[in-house]
Amino acid sequence: MNALFSFTSGLIFGIGLIVAGMANPAKVLGFLDLAGLWDTSLALVMGGAIAVGSIAFALAKNRTQSLLGLPLNLPTATKIDRRLIGGSVVFGIGWGLAGICPGPGLVLLGSGEYLGAVFVVAMLAGMCVFEIFERQPELSSITNSLD
Repeated sequence: MNALFSFTSGLIFGIGLIVAGMANPAKVLGFLDLAGLWDTSLALVMGGAIAVGSIAFALAKNRTQSLLGLPLNLPTATKIDRRLIGGSVVFGIGWGLAGICPGPGLVLLGSGEYLGAVFVVAMLAGMCVFEIFERQPELSSITNSLD
């Protein structure tokens, strides 16, 4: 049952990304071009997503199980540290260069778009580099000492 709900919600999310234009890198780059021909339409999409997410998190914050009876583990970290800021900067640079973030990247990959494949390969490579740093005690201590 969980797999069915996961598939259905992922499908709805992917369709929503397509309908909203979030899977179109040119539209996303237009949204990020604040000094040029700024496309404000994605601001409405993001505002709607933030509103829905805020309501969902407010309803879920006191729960220990999902509606399907599975464990509900919400993030508890509240510290803003160098790793969070650094990851945000790297994510923002990548989003600004490509106009693609992970969700739309997977939608593009699924639709057979070349850019989606390039993005997903680069994303996986970045995740592997992160894992290498995390698994090497001397490298991990360097990044943790920056906090």
